[in-house]
Amino acid sequence: MKWLITTLVIFSSVLYSETSIYVFESDASGFNTKSFFYDNGEEVIAFGGQFTPQIAQQAIDFLRTKTTNPISYLVITHPNPDKFNGATVFQAEGVQVICSQSTAMAIPEVHGYKKYYFVHIAKMFTEETYPQMPTVDIVFEKTLEIYLANGEKLVLEERDKPGVSSTQTLGCFPKTKALFVGDLVHHKAHAWLEGGIVHQQAQATISLWIEHLHYIAQSYADYTVYGGRGEAVNAVAAAKQQIRYLQTAQQITRDYIVSLGNSKGELQGEKAGVHHKKIEELLVKSFPNYKINYMVRFGIYGLINALLK
Repeated sequence: MKWLITTLVIFSSVLYSETSIYVFESDASGFNTKSFFYDNGEEVIAFGGQFTPQIAQQAIDFLRTKTTNPISYLVITHPNPDKFNGATVFQAEGVQVICSQSTAMAIPEVHGYKKYYFVHIAKMFTEETYPQMPTVDIVFEKTLEIYLANGEKLVLEERDKPGVSSTQTLGCFPKTKALFVGDLVHHKAHAWLEGGIVHQQAQATISLWIEHLHYIAQSYADYTVYGGRGEAVNAVAAAKQQIRYLQTAQQITRDYIVSLGNSKGELQGEKAGVHHKKIEELLVKSFPNYKINYMVRFGIYGLINALLK
């Protein structure tokens, strides 16, 4: 089956002296994933490798309409396929791929889990057409400081507790107060509530996700947060709104599960999709101005798994 992609490009440019941040966003076929390109006037740092090599190439092509500066690094903020599946395309451009040790260790299991789903369940790919698992060029523990050609510093910080995924990396540029957090924040967009993939089981850990958000608000209060989807916003506002969303999502899902008598058969069986859609509708009603509501429908099963334990 041929995998056809038509990608919508949504972009913006944020200027800080000689620095520009260019934003590429795929359409729903790439899960509305954003790639951020931090251009300091001499080189570019990328965050978000996209879901397929084809979309990754489109992201790079978009960047080339903005700057000819070389891309030095691609940072994988967490082990989800829309962040790493397109990494090989960046590497073909001479880009070094960076991630934390915990993310590198998680990628093989996540890749196998997602490949099985997209090939055998969703049937969107064949064994041959599903993206190859990338190799990582630079792996770090805890923190990594990189001094760029112009003397500017990039600080990568591993937060190895589960959040939106099994592990998270924050990337900050102290000079410009820019913070890249992956999908920990979807400001005014619905969140991906699947959680981390561990031992072939998806399970959201909302309490730990909220811990990450409190940390961001406290440690990066004067930074602008660039999340995997949604709007860029001040870190304190981003954390406050995301926490409210997560707490509401957890309560709505818990109440819905109780209304079904905590039935695993209903919630994890053949009718699961119907219930996922109903929970999506409840969250859309609570957050009517939020975008990308299909995130709930396809990711809520991880939160359901956690609440049924």
